[in-house]
Amino acid sequence: MLNNHRSSVDHPPIAGDRLPATGRTTIIEMRTYRTKPGMRSEFLRIFRAKSIPAHVDIGMKILGPFLSVDDPDTFFFMRGFPDLPSRDPMKAKFYEGELWKKELEQVLLPMLEKYDVVLVEDVDGLVQW
Repeated sequence: MLNNHRSSVDHPPIAGDRLPATGRTTIIEMRTYRTKPGMRSEFLRIFRAKSIPAHVDIGMKILGPFLSVDDPDTFFFMRGFPDLPSRDPMKAKFYEGELWKKELEQVLLPMLEKYDVVLVEDVDGLVQW
């Protein structure tokens, strides 16, 4: 008779089986941006100089940007939040702030062709900022 049941002693924990020692799960936005042709370098110059420091001042973490090897107009970065309840207020502080509203929004958004965001939980604390 085949026994399909495995105890926790038989295998290592699967991602999602446990929370980090803090008991809180870091929330990560995995963001992929595609700029209009030829605009990636200029977008990233402004992003690095102004947007990333503003995110950090609010308490968000940024990992990246990572440049696509296959597409000269695409890059990826991760934006981290301490937990899910923190995400909306922290985003609001950035997007309703003076820097975004009076400067970055009208400069950066026209450079983008599209962007995608996937929201994930880092339940195992794999991302070390």
